[in-house]
Amino acid sequence: MTATLSNVKIAILATDGFEQAELIAPRKALLDAGATVHVISVKAGKIQGYQHVDKGDSVSVDKTFDEVKATDYDGVVLPGGVVNGDAMRMVPQAREFIKRVDADRKPIAAICHGGWLLVSTGIVRGHTLTSWPSLQDDIRNAGGTWVDKEVVHDGNLISSRKPDDIPAFNKALIEQLAQPREAA
Repeated sequence: MTATLSNVKIAILATDGFEQAELIAPRKALLDAGATVHVISVKAGKIQGYQHVDKGDSVSVDKTFDEVKATDYDGVVLPGGVVNGDAMRMVPQAREFIKRVDADRKPIAAICHGGWLLVSTGIVRGHTLTSWPSLQDDIRNAGGTWVDKEVVHDGNLISSRKPDDIPAFNKALIEQLAQPREAA
């Protein structure tokens, strides 16, 4: 049975250098489940994806940070990619967006290097996460616990390690979004 997310609106925060599979596959799974999905970035137009170190497809940006409010969304996806993950953590609007979504206890799903934004917002403390292995020191130094698992669901945070984990990542995210939410 497929979860119906017809009244769910999701933000995917990304910029140039995102890992292509980690944006495209979750977006498709969410759309297939009936969600509205917006790719949000620092600039309008298109952003460049990568397949590891090779240039991949570009994706159209639906909205910029200046055009959105975190309260308009029911959850967030943070795709990885070293360049994307490092760039997004330096964007003040991205950090504030994540802090607001976390304060409202809405799902935040990070894969691979997407977890860097969680570290930079300070919301990792006390949570168990997974990520690409090179982020484990960052997560631990931010007060979190790092584990090497396909998917970890801790409170409103969902995390995975790499593109091979996308099926489990998508399943955990869609199941969480399909759950009735208590009023914040």
